[in-house]
Amino acid sequence: MNKIVLVADSTCDLSKEIIEQRNIKIIPLYVTFDENTYRDGVDITTKELYEKVDQTGKLPKTSAISPGDFISFFEPFIEEGNEVIYISIGSKLSGTYNSANLAKDSFDDGKITVIDSKNLSSGIGLLVLKASDMINKGMTPKEIKEAVELLVPKVRSQFAIPTLDYLYKGGRCSTLSMLVGGVLLVKPIIQVKDGAMDVYKKAMGKMTRALDIMLDDYEALKDDIDDTYVMITHSIAEKSSQYMIEEVNRRYQPKQLIETQAGCVISSHCGKGTIGILYLMK
Repeated sequence: MNKIVLVADSTCDLSKEIIEQRNIKIIPLYVTFDENTYRDGVDITTKELYEKVDQTGKLPKTSAISPGDFISFFEPFIEEGNEVIYISIGSKLSGTYNSANLAKDSFDDGKITVIDSKNLSSGIGLLVLKASDMINKGMTPKEIKEAVELLVPKVRSQFAIPTLDYLYKGGRCSTLSMLVGGVLLVKPIIQVKDGAMDVYKKAMGKMTRALDIMLDDYEALKDDIDDTYVMITHSIAEKSSQYMIEEVNRRYQPKQLIETQAGCVISSHCGKGTIGILYLMK
């Protein structure tokens, strides 16, 4: 039986420890400041990204992985006789998924399996962990694709954002939303719905109010949550993360509560202090 190589892109926001333990291969998206382009998580860290934003006064642009990048990345695994499963950032959020499908056509049928996560950040990461478990159980790529695609609509991704500045400058929210967020100190809670980002709820005042709204939703759903993995993912928001971890463990402790840091692409669009809770429904 051929070995299955599990691939995700850098937006899955899994920790290096998990990536190494599970032998997950990561292909990076790109962030660009003026003429300088960096590979997410390879040439630049999230901390360094924010330092550059402060230095330049500009937000970076982000770009998808090209078909050529995918071909070069996949080729060594295929030449070694492996099969590849790639779980992509949502197709409505990036052109990366389309690039992977174009690259797939350069290889023999069945060698590359591409799955649209219809999500971002560790919403993708949850699916990658589940796929890793399925590989360990001896499932085939076809079986894994079918099983993961059934899980896709069960992912719940919610992020509280302390400022709309990054979303606004990146063209991902309206001027009116920016005004509301800035003047009234609204902390929007973003969710991924039908593969796209949408404002789910709005918290007034301090960031802790937004965190409590997400925690209340989590607690209310606890009987229907698949508690195998629950993710707390943030962009340099250690204080908020510690609070979320303590509250999740107090309200409904999952089997595995995993804290991860958001990478550069996700942070470029959401900004410092963003934090999310992500889980799968049964």
